Amino acid sequence: MQSKKSPWFIIVVLFTLSACTQEKQNEISRNIQNWTGTNGVLDIYAGDKLVQRFIKIDKISTAYGTDDKKPRPYRYGYGYVDVNQNFILDTGEKKVYFEISDYSTNYVFYENYKD
Repeated sequence: MQSKKSPWFIIVVLFTLSACTQEKQNEISRNIQNWTGTNGVLDIYAGDKLVQRFIKIDKISTAYGTDDKKPRPYRYGYGYVDVNQNFILDTGEKKVYFEISDYSTNYVFYENYKD
């Protein structure tokens, strides 16, 4: 028999999430993504031109200070450089570590819908 959730339960969950800071909401989202898995793509732009693409990214993390534990103004992760920008991991495309600045990097991170 399938149990039904009370409308009050849903309201309480939504209210609790809305009371969180944006960074806490992002952290919750990343934890869910870590559990479910992703097939992320990171596109980096110079103006309106796509200059770099990373594929097969499982997550992008927020950097935190070693001593003060405060969030730093950049994100980091691991992914494959998609040299020919075709969304496919081709021979010779290497897995690399990357960092992107919150202040100066124009980027879009999304799930690969072509895979």
